[in-house]
Amino acid sequence: MELNKYIDHTNLKNTATLKDIENLCNEAIKYKFASVCVYPYYVPLVSKLLKGSNVEVCTVIGFPSGMTSKETKVYEAIDAVEKGATEIDMVINIAALKNKDYDYVKEEIEEVRDSIDGKVLKVIIETCLLTSDEIVKMTEICNDTFVNFIKTSTGFSEYGARVEDVKLICEHKSDVLEIKASGGIRDLKTMEDMISAGATRIGTSSGVSIMNEEDK
Repeated sequence: MELNKYIDHTNLKNTATLKDIENLCNEAIKYKFASVCVYPYYVPLVSKLLKGSNVEVCTVIGFPSGMTSKETKVYEAIDAVEKGATEIDMVINIAALKNKDYDYVKEEIEEVRDSIDGKVLKVIIETCLLTSDEIVKMTEICNDTFVNFIKTSTGFSEYGARVEDVKLICEHKSDVLEIKASGGIRDLKTMEDMISAGATRIGTSSGVSIMNEEDK
């Protein structure tokens, strides 16, 4: 198993410096990770640093609360793509889901999807704030909107990815929908457990230490 190809190498600290992001990109190139995931502010830099590599440029939209308007998320996504992002991780409007305003949730996802010119879209549902029924409902919405990934967590809420949530999503997802597990994945065993449960992408800031652990 080529674990490196599962990893979105992530730094979403709001204190991350230019040097931190340069190191992140150099590590991603060295280990051939799937992507580097950063805030939109750093997308132009990351796009430049990763040019010529096979590492994708990933950024976050409506992050971390998801409570901005549809129009704001669409603008953020378009702006990020114009500046070099090739993958978009968007947080849903969790309040709209709690209100059972499923049309709004679906329209928001579709509008962002349609705005990014075929780039990869990952929909962050923040599983730690949802009931099992809400997780299933969001999986069905992600099936219906033909996004690329459903993503468990921002890593900035009560807790991150759990194996049982990944398994629940896997039971209800379509054949084409993929799962990104993120939040709290800091060691090799946890990553392997998430993959065994059905995840095909892992968001982590511990990619290098996980790879070093695998090599031991």
